[in-house]
Amino acid sequence: MKTINRIFCTLLLAGACSLGITNAQENQSYFLHTIEKGQSLYSIASMYGVSQADIVKLNPGSDDKIYVGRTLRIPRAAFTPQKETFHTIEAGETLYRLTVKYNLSAKTLCDANPGLSAENFRIGQVIRIPSAEEAGEAGAADASQTTTTQTYAVQGTVQSRCRDMHKVKRKETVFSISREYGISEDELIAANPELKGENKIRRGSFLCIPYPSSKTQQANKRPQTIPTDSELFSENEKVNERIGTIKAAVILPFLPDGASKSESAMVEYYEGFLMAVDSLKRTDTSIDLYTYNSGPATASSLNAILSKSEMKDMDIIFGPLHQQHIQPLADFADKHDIRLVIPFTSKDNTVFRNPSVYQINTPQSYLYSEVYDHFVRQFPNANVIFIEASQDTKDKADFIKGLKDELRNRSIPMQSLKEDASVASLKAALRDDRENIFIPTSESNITLIKILPSLTLLVREKPESNIHLFGYPKWQTYTKDHLEAFFELDTYFYSSFYTNNLLPAAVSFTKNYRRWYGKDMDDHYPKFGMLGFDTGYFFLKGLSRYGSEFEKNIDRMDLVPIQTGFKFQRVNNWGGFINRKVFFVNFTKNFELVKLDFD
Repeated sequence: MKTINRIFCTLLLAGACSLGITNAQENQSYFLHTIEKGQSLYSIASMYGVSQADIVKLNPGSDDKIYVGRTLRIPRAAFTPQKETFHTIEAGETLYRLTVKYNLSAKTLCDANPGLSAENFRIGQVIRIPSAEEAGEAGAADASQTTTTQTYAVQGTVQSRCRDMHKVKRKETVFSISREYGISEDELIAANPELKGENKIRRGSFLCIPYPSSKTQQANKRPQTIPTDSELFSENEKVNERIGTIKAAVILPFLPDGASKSESAMVEYYEGFLMAVDSLKRTDTSIDLYTYNSGPATASSLNAILSKSEMKDMDIIFGPLHQQHIQPLADFADKHDIRLVIPFTSKDNTVFRNPSVYQINTPQSYLYSEVYDHFVRQFPNANVIFIEASQDTKDKADFIKGLKDELRNRSIPMQSLKEDASVASLKAALRDDRENIFIPTSESNITLIKILPSLTLLVREKPESNIHLFGYPKWQTYTKDHLEAFFELDTYFYSSFYTNNLLPAAVSFTKNYRRWYGKDMDDHYPKFGMLGFDTGYFFLKGLSRYGSEFEKNIDRMDLVPIQTGFKFQRVNNWGGFINRKVFFVNFTKNFELVKLDFD
């Protein structure tokens, strides 16, 4: 019996040890991500360069639903010189401790995480740890192993291994860079022989930053105090540069008549953009505009443009249209420290890993999360009645599912009726103590044609009830057909693009467009001429006003656009910006059109 007990205990201990090892290995194989508003499994996977399936393996059930504020386990790639990794900030950690842990300079970490600051360096934040190759370590290590490596005589001893890599920015010099890293100019030139002689550096190129010689170390010796986060971030802030003349490029397909509808709309976008440039030049803003026809969606058509010598000196690029062009253009913009404004698609994931990208069209999950927030703020005492459409429900299935989850979480009552429900059934669904919001599950015009007569009769028979119809951006294209019913039903719809053609700004722009081009804008949603004007004016004005500190001051841009709302937010510490602006448009019973702007 004692033998059996000893064997049993031994097995238990072995199991416990095995479990401990397994847990330790598991803890090293993932990091934690706290879910933020608007994030989806797709966007989170895109941020970290992993598959959704890999996330689901570590987080069973996450493919069905994820919740804001909860944490996900994200699989971690082994941190080798060839691979980046990510780190979740833990209690007590500082930027200085991370530089020691990963053997990287504070500047390298700050450059890899442009969204990180002393203000948001907190527990739970995820930061990107660049690969050693990206930081310059791997390339230098290779050089130290090469027997044919040439050495140069400099002040003191120059080590062959780089301690950092520096990406040259506009107006930087050998002197300014050497001062930034506490080394001599001779040491910097010796580590980068291409600088010898002419002593010239090119913007966007990378320089090896050597370890300082013993003489330089003595000259720069300071008390051995550990710097605070604020001090490190302050030391590594980019110097503000004013932009005298903005260099802007537009890269779009300008094809002859007979092209697709989307491609022909590019001409109208560009026409509106030119009007923005003209307006800014009248206020003494200096702009050099370069326009390129990207042609068809082929790699060769874009490569020919990017190979032009002037492209690497741009301050900002607008485009492209074709999905196939986004990744190579975004990579080019990131390499050369150029802002890239993508005005059209909302389905590309480049913005999640590229800090140079500004995405005008909001990704679906972020758009819907904004709508849900605005909805419960606008209708806190709602009674929601979903009208189940018989067709064309696929496009809005995710929106309806998410809204139902939000209403359920907020304990807001809801019910569903079929689109052919009788007026009596509609009456029975009303509540006298709440605002009654009818929401069809399809955005199609056919659904509106089916449900509007019954809802109109309901409102006329129950004038004392508080009734609204709520719907979708596409309804802007049906306004002429249903204007009277929209007003009678006190209708709302959400949209990122909206203009009232009766407003002075819209009237003035429409008249000027007609005067400039001898035609009217195409009657579609959104109006591309207005989109071109709004995006061009917003970004070019911002660069002229704030220069290289545009990103820091983007929330201070107080411009009133004609059609396009702007509310930019960086998606993570190492990614770009998405536009989260959403309006509610209300057709009131007093026959007024009101645009509700939520801050």
